[in-house]
Amino acid sequence: MQQIEKWLKENTFHHSQFSNIKELVDLKQRQNVTISLCIPTLNEEKTIGKEIVLFKSQLMERFPLLDEIAVIDSGSEDNTLEVAAAFGADTYLASEILPELEDKKGKGENLWKAIYQLKGDIIVYIDADIKNIHPRFVYGLVAPLLLNKEVHYVKAFYDRPLAFSGSIRPSGGGRVTEILTRPLFSLFYPELTAIIQPLSGEYAVRREVIEKVPFPIGYGVETSHLLDIYEEYGLSAFAQTDLDQRIHRNQTTRALGKMSFGILQTFLQRLRSKHEIENFPELNTIFRQFQVRDETFETIEYNITEYERPPMISVEKYREKFGRSNKKK
Repeated sequence: MQQIEKWLKENTFHHSQFSNIKELVDLKQRQNVTISLCIPTLNEEKTIGKEIVLFKSQLMERFPLLDEIAVIDSGSEDNTLEVAAAFGADTYLASEILPELEDKKGKGENLWKAIYQLKGDIIVYIDADIKNIHPRFVYGLVAPLLLNKEVHYVKAFYDRPLAFSGSIRPSGGGRVTEILTRPLFSLFYPELTAIIQPLSGEYAVRREVIEKVPFPIGYGVETSHLLDIYEEYGLSAFAQTDLDQRIHRNQTTRALGKMSFGILQTFLQRLRSKHEIENFPELNTIFRQFQVRDETFETIEYNITEYERPPMISVEKYREKFGRSNKKK
């Protein structure tokens, strides 16, 4: 408990502490590091343009904190890529990055391939559907990495209001965190309960760390990051920044059920492999839900398998491109 309290005091920040972006740019230049922003997308034409305009104008042109802004797309059927390119982002189809590999669909796939495609020493991941986007979503996450070389991975946290009919409720959100992830962490990884929003899609990480962890291509990617980096480096490798509020579209309870199923698969697979639990049963991949049609209960079944990409450092083309060894330091 004392370790958690100490970490919360020393490694939890508010974005207002880092509002002097010029100072951050000076730190970045003195350390001779590059910073890349990755925005994973799938049919986000309504919000992607605003994000790119804001980040490009404020964090590339006004203050050169970012060295590149890239959209990694899963195969949008709307104009996401066209809008993103028109406003100045580099745009890529995930399927065209490392094309010799079998194509996989999922947000985690986009995040993994960004490690190969982007050049930064630090990679910032930001979701594409944020309606109240602000430069703090980047500088609030990058700053702890620039200020403390012992910090490797910075998570965002925020109030996540639920939007209904155009009105905003002042609290709520983070439902999967509170009913699944936090109970699991409390049982098996109590130190990780200090991370307020473990499933947030906004985080910044050092390349030398993220290239060494495997990536579930689906719902379990954020959970896997925390578990794998914690096992390797401990709680001190993490920091978190309060970004105040994040407004985005909310998912249905049914959709959250599928998300929870994928996260639970990832968690249990790591529990089994990292702690060598004997007689651990094979995990079922069929998730079953029900709906009522004409007063009859119908079964809906989803085959949800959390396929994982290996650590990027194990990919030969990546090692050649970045001059990396796949040996641990």
